[in-house]
Amino acid sequence: MVELAAREGARAASVSASPQSAASAAAVDLPIAVRTDVTATTVTVTVTYVDPTRVPIIGQFIGPSTHQATATMALEP
Repeated sequence: MVELAAREGARAASVSASPQSAASAAAVDLPIAVRTDVTATTVTVTVTYVDPTRVPIIGQFIGPSTHQATATMALEP
């Protein structure tokens, strides 16, 4: 899910006049954090999802797990 969200965000940002807004809008229904970095020729989208551990008793000792994915695409004219 995280890798797909990063790719979709990068694709939306690469063809948009407003890359940061497009990347965030691509992931609007997901509980994730989106970071967008734009250079002169590329856009990089990093998606982070914190998955709470829902295991009785030991879940409180393990804590949440963080999943992160990054996708980079060339900016379209």
